[in-house]
Amino acid sequence: MPTEEITASAAGSWTLGDRTVRRMGFGSMRITAHPDTDRAIRVLRRAVDLGVDHIDTAAFYVSPGGTLNVGTGPARYATELIRAALAPYPDDLVIATKVGFAYDPETGLTIAASPAQLRAQVQENLRRLGRDQLDLVNLRIVKRPGRDSIAESFGALAELRREGLIRHLGLSNVRLDHLDEAQAIAPVVSVQNNYAIDNRGDQDALLRECGARGVAFVPFFALAGANREGGAHTDHGAAVRAVAAAHGATPQQVRLAWTLHQGPHVLAIPGTGDPDHVAQNVAAGALRLTAEELRTLG
Repeated sequence: MPTEEITASAAGSWTLGDRTVRRMGFGSMRITAHPDTDRAIRVLRRAVDLGVDHIDTAAFYVSPGGTLNVGTGPARYATELIRAALAPYPDDLVIATKVGFAYDPETGLTIAASPAQLRAQVQENLRRLGRDQLDLVNLRIVKRPGRDSIAESFGALAELRREGLIRHLGLSNVRLDHLDEAQAIAPVVSVQNNYAIDNRGDQDALLRECGARGVAFVPFFALAGANREGGAHTDHGAAVRAVAAAHGATPQQVRLAWTLHQGPHVLAIPGTGDPDHVAQNVAAGALRLTAEELRTLG
């Protein structure tokens, strides 16, 4: 499908607390994978030029092996690349970040960050982004089988919100009982979970419940699906390929369009390290699928 003049506004908008964002955003995980810092900066600026006003990042999005040079000092973090590319920030730009991981040096396992570690991660995000307040902080949990309370961790972030360091709170990698627990502590504006056309798991019910509660549902790996960190799919199902051909679109655009069609509260955050792919992803927000196409894809 043509991409010229299509901006993020084509996807519509949603309100996160008191901040309205376009439903087509940008995920920054992949900008740390390429050693060319200038390229990462071009990608970020291209996204904002195309009207993207919701950028997703995390305290733990770090370049593999070595450092990246930004400005006069080293940078290894997506947050630093965002600052180098976009500061001073546009007034309408919402930067969502994630905290919550810690690593046990004895076992090498990922564990839940302690309240003190969460505070340190928030302060690190503030410093690397060059901000006095974080727009949105998602608590990324280490989900375990059975019931695992997030009250202590979410309560720690709620305290930082009361102190004015965080504007809004969200959750990542959670179940409905986690959302219930968090909402009893403080307002939740978003839930960010793994969800894709071919990797839905048990997320449909949570997606619908978020909509009923006015909470944004933000799928990650919408392009990668079960491939996850391996990157965007290249092996697409027959239905995706057929719908793409009918619209003169790419299969990746169909995957993003399907994501947005799951509800007005669903936000897309496709990530890429390729400046040319940014416009293609944003253009997917203008792709309108018919009811029959959605049934076929679903």
